Amino acid sequence: MFDQLRLIADRPRPYQFYTANQLWADPHISQKMLEYHLDNSVDLASRNKQFVERSVDWLVRECDLKRGAAVCDFGCGPGFYTTLLASRGMKVTGLDFSERSLKYARRIAEEKKLGIDYRQQNYLDFTPDRQYDLVTMIFCDFCVLSPEQRRLLLGIFRQCLKPGGKLVLDVVTMNQFNLTEEKNVFDFYTGEGFWSSQPHFIFQSTFKYPSEQLYVDKWTIIERVRTREIYNWMQCFTPVSLDGELARSGFRSVKKFANVAGDPFDSEATEMAVVAEVIG
Repeated sequence: MFDQLRLIADRPRPYQFYTANQLWADPHISQKMLEYHLDNSVDLASRNKQFVERSVDWLVRECDLKRGAAVCDFGCGPGFYTTLLASRGMKVTGLDFSERSLKYARRIAEEKKLGIDYRQQNYLDFTPDRQYDLVTMIFCDFCVLSPEQRRLLLGIFRQCLKPGGKLVLDVVTMNQFNLTEEKNVFDFYTGEGFWSSQPHFIFQSTFKYPSEQLYVDKWTIIERVRTREIYNWMQCFTPVSLDGELARSGFRSVKKFANVAGDPFDSEATEMAVVAEVIG
């Protein structure tokens, strides 16, 4: 038992494990994620409806989107952004890993008679067959990827964008890193919880990596018949480190904001958003 618990509490190497498929493809977890997406009282999977509406208003203004503009949303979830953008006359593509989220998004698009092109796939495998005026990645999804994955994704973004097109994404800042504390937490569920529909134990560990400006939440879920581990990596950025990463992949930062609703940049905030474009 001691050795098992020691392994549970073991600190992984940075980006040692990538478990997005478990988070988005597991039937029970994906259902819970969709419920969080649709719960307007919490910002655990998507931001609330009022924020999203304000965010879309800002995207249209800031990126000067006209009717017919082509937009691709990476990690579109149940389609909150894609639905509003298509309702404004944009030609929208939405990419997401989750079959359940896209099933919901497609149903809403059909009800509203919106011709949104939804594609279920890992966006790291996306091969664009057209170019876009705007590419978005929202809710700090960029931060959960390893440096190699981010470099690959920025290359895909470059292929996606028309000349003069814009990239908009948000990231977690070093202020969030400084607020995060290392911890080990244990809990037991006698019935259904977020991670399982069966009785289960949860061990959560948070580890920080100062030299990499990175932290991870590691969940070990122990059911009667199986044990799983889920890792949520979170790369933190400064304005300088974000600009450097973008520049190494051929982008330049145009403007920075406190969030993807266009609030003024705040050096004390735990998030920041960037509008970027391809260099040259």
